[in-house]
Amino acid sequence: MTPGEPQSEDLSLLKLIDRLEVGPPRIEPRRVVASYTVHQNGRTDSCELVYRFAEDVFVPPDAGALNLASLMAAQVAVNYGLFCDEIVFRGAFDPVDREFLRAMAAMAARDIYVRKLLRPKPFFTSWVEQIPVVRRESYLLARLRFPDAAPSGTPGWEVDEARTALLASGGKDSLLSHQLLDEHGVETHPIFINESGKHWFTALNAYRHYAAEVANTARVWTSSDRVFSWMLGHLPFVKRRHARYRLNGYPIRVWTVPVFLFGALPLLRLRGVGRLAVGNEYDTTVRGLFDGIPHHFCLYDQSRDFDLCLNDYFRRKGWSVQVFSLLRPMSGLLIQKQLLLRYPRIQRLQMSCHRVHPDGGRMLPCGTCEKCVGVMASLAAFGGDPAVCGYTPAQVERCLRELPRHGTWQEPAALEHLGFLLHEKGLLPEARVGSFAAARRSEVMKLRFDGDASARDDVPADLRRPLFTLLSEIAEGAVELVDGAWRDFDLLGEDGGGCPDRDSRSI
Repeated sequence: MTPGEPQSEDLSLLKLIDRLEVGPPRIEPRRVVASYTVHQNGRTDSCELVYRFAEDVFVPPDAGALNLASLMAAQVAVNYGLFCDEIVFRGAFDPVDREFLRAMAAMAARDIYVRKLLRPKPFFTSWVEQIPVVRRESYLLARLRFPDAAPSGTPGWEVDEARTALLASGGKDSLLSHQLLDEHGVETHPIFINESGKHWFTALNAYRHYAAEVANTARVWTSSDRVFSWMLGHLPFVKRRHARYRLNGYPIRVWTVPVFLFGALPLLRLRGVGRLAVGNEYDTTVRGLFDGIPHHFCLYDQSRDFDLCLNDYFRRKGWSVQVFSLLRPMSGLLIQKQLLLRYPRIQRLQMSCHRVHPDGGRMLPCGTCEKCVGVMASLAAFGGDPAVCGYTPAQVERCLRELPRHGTWQEPAALEHLGFLLHEKGLLPEARVGSFAAARRSEVMKLRFDGDASARDDVPADLRRPLFTLLSEIAEGAVELVDGAWRDFDLLGEDGGGCPDRDSRSI
């Protein structure tokens, strides 16, 4: 079925691809290669997903390596269960893997349906307007098939808990995460995932610094962005020039972090690392309803829900891997303040921009996109100098002038407090940020715990008190959510102040 055909009362009009075949992966000491093949309207088209490492990660290529390579190859395809009649995963997947991929493909399909298609963006043609609002138990339209024999065992690896890897980038979250671990004396393994397109420019300043100064820094090259773009070419409702829209999000994909996370696992396996820190903050655990349909605002793979689910998956596989974020109790504003005041030398590396460009051997931000606006406004709010990150005075002036009208992307409470801070400094011409009126929201500058979006024991026990001690030096206290209201408590007290602990959440 192709765009232009009559609307169906169900969602079958979205089955635009007859079959997507993935793999099997081909393993080399430093590479994993897997074919992606689309069967559509009687035609076949293929491209390759590649992961490339700077050291031998698969020597020898044993059964565990084949299982891990198969999982790496599968992650991109998780985004397309809403658009295929069938997805065939070739490779070594055990029963736990198959259950995980089915559950995550269903999660991705639901968020894409609700947040991408029912709330269409400029990326799409008017064809999406005919998509009906349908409430159903699952939005995974594709049949997922695993035709190859399941491996008899997928052993994990011996780990040293003194070692912690982290998904590194040029953003404030990963920079702060690394510095906190390093200050505590943790052996860190920063892993940069180098997509083959210009996305890599965003991380390049930070990578050059880390490669020169931080031991164990690694880079993994992947062609995943090429595969994502290639897949968009098989969805006729996506405009051919979709890339010109510099919005905070992608046309379709919502399952991106696992593409990077699973790409880092071979290095953890090689180096005996069992912990992986990701830089996710408080407001990435968001749930909502759209016309009675629950969803995660396309943030599931950055949410605490995902961390808990992934750790449960690893536990059931018998892998001693723990994924966690040091930053869950903090707003983006508080993260920015922590990085700026505590680690000003590293803060200079901060980059978050849709259109980074090279200039004299250094990468510079565009100064106009929504991400740049957020960086400039947050730095100005805390007395920082956006110029150290490459912004010009004219860009900063324009940002602050237009902020009341256009706003930027942060949680509502943080936007209100950002407006309050800027207006108090005389930097904001109007007491508002976008549609949010400036107001003091002191809780966003505190460490927040609610047992849902953040909890004390999300952080490994040996890191917990040292981490909270460091963060408390700049945070304006700690609060817990009690009966819908924030209540101050003593985070560093004998019993932790009754701070809610983690719930268990599996697939």
